[in-house]
Amino acid sequence: MGFRLFIGAMWLALAAFTAAVIWRDGLNLLPVFFGAIADGHWPGQFNADFLSFLALSGFWTAWRSGFSPGGLTLGIFAFFLGGGFLLPYLFYLSLRHRGDPAQMLLGVHRK
Repeated sequence: MGFRLFIGAMWLALAAFTAAVIWRDGLNLLPVFFGAIADGHWPGQFNADFLSFLALSGFWTAWRSGFSPGGLTLGIFAFFLGGGFLLPYLFYLSLRHRGDPAQMLLGVHRK
């Protein structure tokens, strides 16, 4: 239960912050994101590090579904939507698998 509360609180905070940023700056994310990487300073390093986590979450999401068409679609969502997708997905998995972390993490690969 604590895990689900934590994930829910994180998602609500992220959604509120994202809405505020979109209201203030619009949907002009990609030039800002990759521009910071191209500048070669700490904000760019953070973005490059974050990009690696997005790629890892997308790969894991597709992998746990055996790279099925649905799993690949979910992996694309995980890569492009980040925590906005992954947090509710983990919440859903925790409900579907009754909190079993092995089933949540391994999906079709659980023996």
